Amino acid sequence: MIKVKIFFQPDGRISGFDVSGHSGTAAEGEDIVCAGVSSLTDTAFLGITEYLHREVSYDAASGKLRMELKGSPDEQTESILQTMLLGLSAIAEAYPKAVRILK
Repeated sequence: MIKVKIFFQPDGRISGFDVSGHSGTAAEGEDIVCAGVSSLTDTAFLGITEYLHREVSYDAASGKLRMELKGSPDEQTESILQTMLLGLSAIAEAYPKAVRILK
């Protein structure tokens, strides 16, 4: 199962996420659930670091990505991370035995 932990600030804004695990819905390299989750989280990471040029702390390994903003979230980071969460929520709804979102 893929577990997604979303980190929130007291004001409700997202400050980061931790994704780990494998969905187990298909063989490695052929798993559309893992590919979808990876695409969303990797794109959010790239949007924040490469497009917005925000500093983050992160740990990336096979089957895992953890990212936390350095500094406070703002409207731009919130837009990217909320969009990521919408996509992840849609995947979790379609594949409830493969993806769990923890808030």
